[in-house]
Amino acid sequence: MQAPSIGGVSVPRGNGQIIRLSRGASLSDFADKIGVNPASLVQVLFHLGEMVTATQSVNDETLQLLGAELNFNVQVVSPEEEDRELLEEFDIEFGEDEGEDSDLVARPPVVTVMGHVDHGKTKLLDAIRNTNVVASEAGGITQHIGAYQVNTVVDGNERAITFIDTPGHEAFTAMRARGAETTDLVILVVAADDGVKPQTTEALNHAQAAGVPIVVAVNKVDKEGADPTRVRAQLTEYGLVAEEFGGQTLFVDVSAINGTGIPTLLEAVVLTADAELDLRANPRQQAQGVAIEAHLDKGRGPVATVLVQRGTLRVGDSIVCGDAYGRVRAMLDENGGQVAEAPPSRPVQVLGLTAVPGAGDNFLVVDDDRIARQIAEKREARERTAQFAQRRPRVTLEDLESALKSGERQELLLIIKGDVSGSVEALEDALLKIDVGEDVVLRVIGRGVGAITQDDVNLAIASDAVIIGFNVRPAGRAGELAQREGVDIRYYSIIYQAIEEIEAALKGMLKPEFEEVQLGTAEVREIFRVPRIGNVAGCLVRSGTITRNSKARLIRDGVVVSDNLSVDSLRRFKDDATEVREGYECGIGIGYSDIKIGDTIETFEMREKPRA
Repeated sequence: MQAPSIGGVSVPRGNGQIIRLSRGASLSDFADKIGVNPASLVQVLFHLGEMVTATQSVNDETLQLLGAELNFNVQVVSPEEEDRELLEEFDIEFGEDEGEDSDLVARPPVVTVMGHVDHGKTKLLDAIRNTNVVASEAGGITQHIGAYQVNTVVDGNERAITFIDTPGHEAFTAMRARGAETTDLVILVVAADDGVKPQTTEALNHAQAAGVPIVVAVNKVDKEGADPTRVRAQLTEYGLVAEEFGGQTLFVDVSAINGTGIPTLLEAVVLTADAELDLRANPRQQAQGVAIEAHLDKGRGPVATVLVQRGTLRVGDSIVCGDAYGRVRAMLDENGGQVAEAPPSRPVQVLGLTAVPGAGDNFLVVDDDRIARQIAEKREARERTAQFAQRRPRVTLEDLESALKSGERQELLLIIKGDVSGSVEALEDALLKIDVGEDVVLRVIGRGVGAITQDDVNLAIASDAVIIGFNVRPAGRAGELAQREGVDIRYYSIIYQAIEEIEAALKGMLKPEFEEVQLGTAEVREIFRVPRIGNVAGCLVRSGTITRNSKARLIRDGVVVSDNLSVDSLRRFKDDATEVREGYECGIGIGYSDIKIGDTIETFEMREKPRA
């Protein structure tokens, strides 16, 4: 290695050696890899226009910029690689070897229902499960993911099918895509009276990208104007050709409201899975799978809905899921019944975790609680470091100087709390995708599952952030603290409303809020009859100023007699006046004849209320 001087700093240079660093690594981590003082790397970055401390988490671009300057090939390890390396430390293989072919047994297909927001996905699942999901959902929209297993009879044999219930709004694109990755087969719901919509093609694209077979459920065939043939013709443009048209895709006409066609749909799912997929797994190994959803239950603590993908999960197993770990205290099925073990493709609710895992986190069973805790703690530390690097945007000296000079760069900081992790993740993902140009920056500085706590409010106070509560409310005295300190907490029960309002706020498109401002009051002392005008009130201005053309209301004995009036004429003696101040007499015409001595004329205007 040579030791050239960069900006007066002597730093050894590499010869293209590969340096592997994790996401959010600091300059101290980089310095340890190449054997130099971290302070020298701080100075090098300073001369490159970056202000970074030695222990600060650094984003990927900055690490690679520094590596290129020092002639090192910096490779930022992906989250998947990091996790694989972490598990290798404990001699754990995830999702690869399932043993000998003789160990594999058939497992039920895992099905995701997709489609346009109002084409009846939830109604269809309702018909399949015979449980009323819609009644408990705000706006009739599925707000978070659940998983259910149903049974059907095909060729005299009872077959199980697992359904993953994905959200139905385009804001959940990320969750829908993840749902397609965990599934074996997709049911695409299209309304017979509405045809293919943009969300239909969006869902179709995700399913095709995941490379899974598709069964089309043509819903609402009982409605007036329904045309199932038109749906089949439209979908041929997207590569889905019905069997009756000589293609491979099964189309089933159903009515979720009447429950017709449901057995045929379930049979089509089983037949498609049997024909196109080899669904087998080893039930004898330690369980592995994915968390479909998770939330914090007030009485039971963290509750995770997991889908077992291989192996068998049993009560008492030591489990690690993302950065949460614990011993499986109990397992519940979709009906709330106790389950002793869960074979492959079985969704269950797991109790006993120490924290709420993220939706989409992988879970695995390990030998004991100690290993589970170590893996979870390392994952948590790694994720926290990566988030620090992500939250701290890359700022050059030039950017900082221009931003300070112009004063135009603004930030909207958000803290998101929700009832389940899937909703929080989807909301954050959708908000960060809002395109508002370069003048406004949106940053999520905190997220979590459960009630809004005093810690959340304190963070908002320290950072001037807005708290978004999705189906949650403040706990304890957090609400009082927020009100006392002026922290803005927005509550939502339908996610797209939150997205629309935040987008409108960022783009300055919120409808202006107006407040009434009183201008003046006048007491009626005399009443004059003026031809072609009507009654005019002779008044004494009691407070403020009476202004011509201002809005007015007539008050008698403290009760508003007439509203929506205006000061049409205003005179001082014989002269017209534009305004008359407190203590002076005047004549006021408000276009209203029922005026009596002793009435009060109150004038006001509506002013736009500045938003905080």
